[in-house]
Amino acid sequence: MRIESFEIGKNDRVFIIAEIGMNHNGVYENAVKMIDQAQEIGVDCVKFQMRNLKELYSEDALDMTSSDLSTQYTMGLLEKFELTYEQYKSLADYAKSKNLIFMCTPWDKSSADAIETIGVSAFKTASADMTNFDLLEYLVKKNKPLILSTGMSTKEEIDETVEFLTRLKADFALLHCNSTYPAPFKDINLRYLDKLRKYNVPVGYSGHERGIAVSIAAVAMGAKIIERHVTLDRGMEGPDHSASLEYDDFKRLVDGIREVELSLGHDNDRVVTQGELINRENLSKSIFAKKDIKEGETFSKDMFEIKSPGQGLNPQYLHKIIGYKAIRDIKKGKALFKSDLGGLIRAKKHYNFGRTWALPVRFHDINSLMENTKPDSVEFHMSFKDITEDLSRFLTKEYGCEYIVHAPELFEDDHLLDLCSPDEEYRKKSIAHLQRVIDKTLGMKKYFPKTAVPQIIVHCGGFTKDETLPIEQRPLYYKNLVDSISKLNLDGVELLPENMAPFPWLFGGQRYQNIFIDADEIIDFCNKTNLKICQDISHSHLACNKFGWNHIEYTRKLAPYTAHYHISDGTGVDGEGIQIGEGNVDFDNIYPVINELSPHASFIPEVWQGHKNNGEGFWVSLERMEGKI
Repeated sequence: MRIESFEIGKNDRVFIIAEIGMNHNGVYENAVKMIDQAQEIGVDCVKFQMRNLKELYSEDALDMTSSDLSTQYTMGLLEKFELTYEQYKSLADYAKSKNLIFMCTPWDKSSADAIETIGVSAFKTASADMTNFDLLEYLVKKNKPLILSTGMSTKEEIDETVEFLTRLKADFALLHCNSTYPAPFKDINLRYLDKLRKYNVPVGYSGHERGIAVSIAAVAMGAKIIERHVTLDRGMEGPDHSASLEYDDFKRLVDGIREVELSLGHDNDRVVTQGELINRENLSKSIFAKKDIKEGETFSKDMFEIKSPGQGLNPQYLHKIIGYKAIRDIKKGKALFKSDLGGLIRAKKHYNFGRTWALPVRFHDINSLMENTKPDSVEFHMSFKDITEDLSRFLTKEYGCEYIVHAPELFEDDHLLDLCSPDEEYRKKSIAHLQRVIDKTLGMKKYFPKTAVPQIIVHCGGFTKDETLPIEQRPLYYKNLVDSISKLNLDGVELLPENMAPFPWLFGGQRYQNIFIDADEIIDFCNKTNLKICQDISHSHLACNKFGWNHIEYTRKLAPYTAHYHISDGTGVDGEGIQIGEGNVDFDNIYPVINELSPHASFIPEVWQGHKNNGEGFWVSLERMEGKI
């Protein structure tokens, strides 16, 4: 079903209707306020109700003295709360100005005609009219989609209505509903959504229960439309207010629905996510050599043992590798990799690049990674433990290349570096930790005499744990960052803040990043501080995917401010650090921008876990980039 630009049932986004109904209590200003709130909350549609009481009710019902008490109560409120045609027309225009779809439920034919002249793209009928074939046929002839609530109807009545609408070739959807206000949880029977799906039309849920849990559950069960009443105050006069949601609850409902949409995924395949890969690396197990294995030896089970971390071949391969011959020497205590079964990739002595290229290293593996290749520079990815290490244990000579340091994000006591934090004590601690990194960096200089001024790449912070900051708070975070940098002694080093992905992975979990994402904000920061940056191509790709920016233009903007690049592929909004060519970064158009506008910037292949198997991931990346940058 298509309502304006919204395709219900053909995309993953749930169509959310805020049912204002008569909850404006006949006050036009209340209706306007509820439209404003609905737009802020993030719904797709606001809906009202219109009745012609003389057409809708019998003469006896209109005679307030002879009608039933419940009818008298309802009639009295309806007469009191009805808006004028002109007011409805004005509300429709106002809703459209707020980019909301306007709908209005007609309770009779003359109201349907009036609503049509106001201008709606679909009709929604109340549960009370599920069996009203006269009205339904009248609406179908107007050639607009029709959404029907099924409350108060039996299975047989629903069957008959579906058959009737199908015969008329109507475009319609069905909403499961319990027409009690509020509806007891025990009576809702949410599993009936599964029965409605058998009609092969879009299915949703119109809820009148207390709270938001049931409506969110309906989305998890496949509801493509959610309708809930909204009110300014549940204590107001009128029959629907007690079954309605106030602003805060409706906002939580919409946020919850959008979270469930994301969590449902797009298909039924089991995919190991980026965050799981990180935890798998740390927590799972691999096949390790129990003894030294010489090239040419035949693998037997007693040569291996199962240990953590999960850096190499997973234990399922143990029985499959028996009988293979070793294609290289494998030292005791080292993990086995797929390349040990064939297709081993080794470093080349020389790579053809038109600029300085650096190799990512750790203290413990710099010598082995540089054994067969000669990079122009090395980038030390430092951990907090590295800050206290005796350098002479690892750095055994003067190296004929330059060096860069990538500062740790995590320090002892689980302190994540955050130079932007509004918590002054936390920020003070971060400044002290980063100063330790600076001092350590300067202490490494004697091993790399070719380096005039070592660069330090830093993730500056500005993340939050559970949700993104409001945009108006971002200037404070940048102000704190500038203040933090002013308190550092940067003599002898060059600080390069790195642009960030919108949802960074920080030690097994995902956070929300708030600054150093937007290119214009980064440029403003650089102009204020006279600092350059490290652009991470994967991070910027994910940010552009999230916010709908053009990645080529983004890179073009930042190129004059970039002194160093981290280059890897990416996918989606959080799939970072992927091997080059295995994501969807447009490198064919990214490389020319870098070559034209940042000819002197250095780079590394920033592939996640590229150091494994003696740098196998790095060698693959370098071969794929060779001659292009």
